[in-house]
Amino acid sequence: MLDQGAPPHDGGPAAPQSPGPGARLMRRKPVERLVAEGGQGEGGSLRRSLGLWQLTMISIGATLGTGIFVVLGEAVPKAGPAVTLSFVIAGLTALFSALSYAELAGTIPVSGSSYSYAYATMGELIAWVCGWCLMLEYGVSVAAVAVGWGEYLNELLDGTIGVTIPAVLSAPPGDGGVFNLPALVVVLLAMAFLMGGARESARANTVMVVVKIGALVLFCAIGVQGFRSGNYENFMPLGMAGVSAAGATLFFSYIGFDAASTAGEEAKNAQRDLPRAILLSLAIITALYVLVAAVAVGARPWRQFTDSEAALAQIMSDVTGQTFWGTLLAFCAVIAIASVVLTVLYGQTRILFAMSRDGLVPKVFGRVSPKTGTPRANTLIVSLFCGVLAAAIPLGRLADATSIGTLFAFALVNVAVVVLRRSRPDMPRTFRVPLSPLLPAVGFAFCLWMMVSLSAVTWVVFGVWMAVGLVFYFLYGYRRSRLAAAPAPSEAK
Repeated sequence: MLDQGAPPHDGGPAAPQSPGPGARLMRRKPVERLVAEGGQGEGGSLRRSLGLWQLTMISIGATLGTGIFVVLGEAVPKAGPAVTLSFVIAGLTALFSALSYAELAGTIPVSGSSYSYAYATMGELIAWVCGWCLMLEYGVSVAAVAVGWGEYLNELLDGTIGVTIPAVLSAPPGDGGVFNLPALVVVLLAMAFLMGGARESARANTVMVVVKIGALVLFCAIGVQGFRSGNYENFMPLGMAGVSAAGATLFFSYIGFDAASTAGEEAKNAQRDLPRAILLSLAIITALYVLVAAVAVGARPWRQFTDSEAALAQIMSDVTGQTFWGTLLAFCAVIAIASVVLTVLYGQTRILFAMSRDGLVPKVFGRVSPKTGTPRANTLIVSLFCGVLAAAIPLGRLADATSIGTLFAFALVNVAVVVLRRSRPDMPRTFRVPLSPLLPAVGFAFCLWMMVSLSAVTWVVFGVWMAVGLVFYFLYGYRRSRLAAAPAPSEAK
């Protein structure tokens, strides 16, 4: 007997039903499809030319220098001598997330970094939110670091030819200037390198990384001569709240370690080399940060830092009584910070490249030049945006806004590694987070703690940023998503 309430059936195949809005938002992109599409862009493909050494240098280049050369002067007044502890706390927060990054980078070796990991584990909406946070992390941090580059450029010019760029052209509105021209210039220089190709950019970055490591070692050798144990009395003058607040600001210093994961589609052996590059770079960075911070605070009373963005060069001059060493450090810092701009800008373009391939941002970000194997239009657009941002916004606001976006993305990565372990336990993994899910849970908790330590103004900025991102997604990405428009057969599982 037929069910009277059943619809008539003509014996043919049932008509496919479109998933509802909720299902589309939660649709996940299979890992196999992510990997299969790796390197493919509009009009060409990215070239695999990077080995372990270059990947490690990309991570170090994107990280080392930002916190020490630029943000240290912002953090010391918040924590006092305990800023060294703030570096350790920020480093631990980065470490737990780095372990999760290492596992996912070896399992899903693509350019999208945590955006792609979220797409494979938590669905399209969460992936978009993560990608939008990465734009805040990478794009805004390029601008923030570029601001600090101008400070050291002025130190260098003053020590060599006795002139400086007028404040009206070397500081943004609100900091005594009208337009930060040096910040725009360094972004455009980085753009020129990236236009030439990934291999050429990696070579230039490696040279700059060697210079900045040498500069920090030199600072420690000279700065320790001015070390005064009395500077460490009253170690925690502003309490643990000050330490955590400084740690949240200093977390900005660690955001580059995941840059290697954005090079997944240009690495020769991504599954083997990406996890190694991420963990090796973070170990080197943390050790240097803590050492340099300890020497800096020992050589200068913490109350004298007063938000100086060229603090290390000034300490060198004070300790030696000569301007030569400060000028030399300023020269090294100019090179060091330029490498941060170069590698972080690289990461931003590759994340947008992956999002464009998925249809969530315009196709122009996914076009690859057949001649250089790079997304040149993408690089041009991102560089101009970041350059103008750097020229118009003060450093402190940029650094905190970057930190909160980074922490949110890192929190999602810690969740993603647990989800993928449960949904795809048999996938080959070249690195596994020990004590999972305990360590990813600790990493998630650390990220939330650091986010809570940031100011209310930063949270307002973050909320506005996320609201704008969601509006863009529902007006553009939701409608043009390639995964929703043409799902792969395996997505029905």
